[in-house]
Amino acid sequence: MKVFESDCTFDYPWDEVSTANWRKYCPWNDKTTHVISVDTLARSVDSETGILRTERLITCRQAAPSWICAILGGGDTSHVHETSYVDPRAKKVTMCSTNLTWSNVLSVRETVVYQPHSSAPEARTEFKQDAKITALCGGWQKIRNAIEDFSVERFGQNAQKGREGFESVLEMSRRVFGEERDQQQEQRLRQRQHA
Repeated sequence: MKVFESDCTFDYPWDEVSTANWRKYCPWNDKTTHVISVDTLARSVDSETGILRTERLITCRQAAPSWICAILGGGDTSHVHETSYVDPRAKKVTMCSTNLTWSNVLSVRETVVYQPHSSAPEARTEFKQDAKITALCGGWQKIRNAIEDFSVERFGQNAQKGREGFESVLEMSRRVFGEERDQQQEQRLRQRQHA
C-alpha cells in the first residue's frame, strides 16, 4: 500500500467552499474535462445532526497508460463512488471515494476534508486529502510496486490539477453569486421605492 497526502488553504470562507464543492465538475473547471458525468444516487439529511449525506457516481474518461490497460483490461471509462457528509454545525465537509473500475486489482480510497482554517476561520478554508492506494494483484511484488508507484504519481498530478480547477470554480462562484446578490438588492430597493 502507498499513501498520497496533500493539504492546502483556500482563501475563501468555508460557506463558499462547501457550496462551490457541488460545482467542482462544472464547465467553470477546465481542469476536469475528463469527468463525463456526476450522478446523484442518494441524498438525505439526518434530522438530529443536520448532516447532509450524499452518494454520487462519477464517470470519467480513462487516462491509464496502455500497458496497464493491457494487463488489467477494461474500456475507456472509469467509475468512482463518492459519499460526502456536510456538517453545517461543525462546518466540515468530508468526502470519501473509492474506485469501482479495476477494484479487484487496484484499491484507491480517498478522503477529503474541508474545514475553516484555524488561523482565519471566517476567511480561509483548510483542505486535507489522503489516498490509500493498494495493488491487489497476487504475488508479483514488482508489478504491484510499479502499479502503486504509477498510481500515486498520477494521483498527485491529478490532485494538483484538481486544486487549480477548484480555485477557478471558487473565483467564478464568487463573481456570479456576487452579481446575482447585487441584482437582488437593486430589485428590492426598486420595489421599496415603488411601494
